[in-house]
This record gives sequence, structure tokens and C-alpha cells, in this order.
Amino acid sequence: MKQVAVLRAGFLTAVQDLGRTSFRQFGVSLGGALDPFALRVANLLAGNDESAAGLEITFGGLQLQFTDERIIAWCGGEFDVRARSTSLPAGHAFHISAREELKFDRPKIGCRAWLAISGGIDAPIVLGSRSTDLRANFGGFEGRALRNGDVVSLGARPGPLKPPTTGIGSWTAPHDWVSPAKRDPLLRFTRGADWDRFDVSTLQRLRSEPFNVSPDSDRMGVRLDGPELKQENNADLISEAVVPGTIQVPPSGKPILLLQDCQTIGGYPKIAHVITVDLGIAAQLRAGDHVRFSEVSLAEAHRLLLERELAVERFCVGLSLRTS
Repeated sequence: MKQVAVLRAGFLTAVQDLGRTSFRQFGVSLGGALDPFALRVANLLAGNDESAAGLEITFGGLQLQFTDERIIAWCGGEFDVRARSTSLPAGHAFHISAREELKFDRPKIGCRAWLAISGGIDAPIVLGSRSTDLRANFGGFEGRALRNGDVVSLGARPGPLKPPTTGIGSWTAPHDWVSPAKRDPLLRFTRGADWDRFDVSTLQRLRSEPFNVSPDSDRMGVRLDGPELKQENNADLISEAVVPGTIQVPPSGKPILLLQDCQTIGGYPKIAHVITVDLGIAAQLRAGDHVRFSEVSLAEAHRLLLERELAVERFCVGLSLRTS
């Protein structure tokens, strides 16, 4: 059996794929990688199916040792990633040898990275996914984050190793795909179902003033300090569906930006929704960051997503030509 040994697990490292997409009606969170697109790109570069399970690495500190040779690729924040003395940039395939070690140091910008390994992580499939649900303690590797000394099984490599057979591949993806973390993050949003519950001055603050990321943030959501967003009508709301990207406003007036591990329904007013193509930026927010919001139309959000998916199709064609 082919495996990778966890010499150091780092701050928080867990097995994640693209999540559980068919169980929200039963109260099961979507989960999966906080930036599913980054994991998709890393998998493509490593020669995997887009949905293969990889590792989500939070704040670095990870050190792995491989038992056989693999192609790896990673995407995410500004991490220093090394194999031996070789620095591995984001968005490039790399041939790693048996018994070779891979290290992720603490990031300078952003907080998360996604590592794809050819063959993927061979974790049990639970409710259609290999992802780790860290709140419910199931899926992934024994339903928990990785620990020092764990040994993680890898899937069979998808055919013979493709280029690069040695060293770092020259082929890469657009910078914003592989390195979505920003020094001055701006998140675009569309209006939420409860937009009209807020007065004009409150809505203007959302669109013009910066918010600070609270330390009280996790994979479920990012809590934001700064301008208070008070609704005009404090009437109770019936709980309704929420999704990653929903911005809820609790009675405190401090908004919460929901992420992949968010609950399936919520009773707080939904003032806005961060658009899908910007969720990768949201996944990199860490305590102390300043973030701003900018409104776009629903049509523009759809256009940006379609444009990116068409670009991915072209990227896959280019990859197939490079590795054939």
C-alpha cells in the first residue's frame, strides 16, 4: 500500500475534497475544501480528476514524507513550500521521489493551501465524499485533523507518471487561480434576500467601509468587526437556507460571512452573498485582515463564473497537450 507519513501535522491539516453535495436537506453541511476551485486546479496539475481528495493546510507547519514517487501540486496563500532545498511555487507540478520530504512553512499572506497528490488521498467515502467534517467528526482520516505520526493512504497513480518526470513543471495556471490570497482583499457580492431590511446608510457602510476579520472565525464562517449593520425592522425571521458566501447579520450588527462548513439553514437576516468566484479570496482571510465589499449584479456574477469555467476547459485542453 502506498502512503505518505505525517512527520509534522502543523496547525490544522485535514483531508478534503469538493464536499458533500446531496445531503443538505438532511442537515449535513457541504464541507470540503474552503476553496474548491484551488483544489480543482491543483488536482488537474497533479494529473488527478478534479474531485480527488487532497490536503487542506491551515497556517503551515506541515511536513510529509512519501513512500513512492508522485506528482504533486499546490495552490493557496503565500507559503514557502520546499522539497529538499528546492522551493516549490504555487500552481506548478513537481515530481517528488520516494522517501523525499515536503515542508510547508507559515504563510506570509493568506492562511490556507491545498495540496494535490497524484492518485489522491485514499480515505473512506462517507455520504459520497472523502472530506473531513471536523465538527461532526466523520469522514477524511478518522474524522479528525491529521496528527504527528499519522500515515495516510494514497490512491493508485493514474497511469504512468506524466511530465515533469524530474523537477518543477513549467506549465501553470493563471496567478489568481493558484494564489488567490490578497494583501487588500475585496469581495464582490450580490444583494441578499433581506437587503431591504437595512436602511440606506447601513447599506452604504457595507459598500464603502472596511471590516476587520475577528479571531473568532473558523471553517464555518468569518466574523467581521467594524461598522455595525443594524436592520430597520427587528422582527423575527423564519429560518431559511444559507450557503457558503451568505453574509448574515446577527443582532450584534457584526456580519458573519459563511464558509463551506456553514449550517444548512439560518434565522439571521441575509444582507448579501459573496459571489462564487471570490470565495477563494474569502477562504484566505485571517484574524486582523481588513476586507472591503463591492456590489455587482447577479448577471455579472453569473458572467464571471461562466467565464472562469470556460477558461478551465481551455486549461484542461492545454494540459492534455502538454502531457500527451
